[in-house]
Amino acid sequence: MDDSTAFQGSIPEHYDSGLGPVLFRHYADVLGAAVAEGRPRRILETAAGTGISSAAIAARNRDAQLVITDLNAEMLELARQALPATARVEVADAQALPFPDASFDAVACQFGIMFVPELPRAFREARRVLVPHGVFHFSVWDSHAENRFAAIVDGLLAETFPDDPPPFYSVPFRLSDVQALRTLAQSTGFRSVRIDVVPHDAPVVSWEGFADGLIRGNPVADQLRRRSADLDAVVAEVARRLDAEYGAAPTTIPVQTIFYRATVR
Repeated sequence: MDDSTAFQGSIPEHYDSGLGPVLFRHYADVLGAAVAEGRPRRILETAAGTGISSAAIAARNRDAQLVITDLNAEMLELARQALPATARVEVADAQALPFPDASFDAVACQFGIMFVPELPRAFREARRVLVPHGVFHFSVWDSHAENRFAAIVDGLLAETFPDDPPPFYSVPFRLSDVQALRTLAQSTGFRSVRIDVVPHDAPVVSWEGFADGLIRGNPVADQLRRRSADLDAVVAEVARRLDAEYGAAPTTIPVQTIFYRATVR
């Protein structure tokens, strides 16, 4: 099976520049504001990526101690550039956090839990490092039906490689079952779970730039290279299909995520 968690090589730069302005910056602000509501003194972020959400958390929580983690060191190199010097940045696995019990008032994970192999372990770890009444803030993408741009890319990949389609675009959109995540949170030690469905009209300056991020800004790039695909041709076709679906850029596209706030018992 292809590794859908390896954001390495040139992927972080394409992720940050091609996907960040469209898919992540607005939701980073939403997350930063949500975390700030609890006035936490110590904040841990897991699966922080290139630091887009980290920067928003830092901006909204200026007096808090911030620890930023991700599995991919190359993603964190970009994150360091977006953060104040006081932030602690280190490689860590959300399923086995290297921190003592009750170390943080808040844990945040934006669009990361979809990539965790064993979700119960990650939830138990978040619970373990939180203080009593601490909050685990996490978000996931809603389904392909609510994020048509992803369905378009996934459909193209399936058409191009019908016998062995790259699997990446089935991963980030696989956790849209609200009840399943609520049940998991409550079964791993969280008392109450607030759930907010958050639609957004995401701005797209150019289809070519966004398409480049959708193909070269995540592990589907390596999945395609292993299939000897012409990445330039795939990017061009994604841009063409997005233009046909939504009209000429600049424009906006509808996207939708689900935000959770799980409070420790």
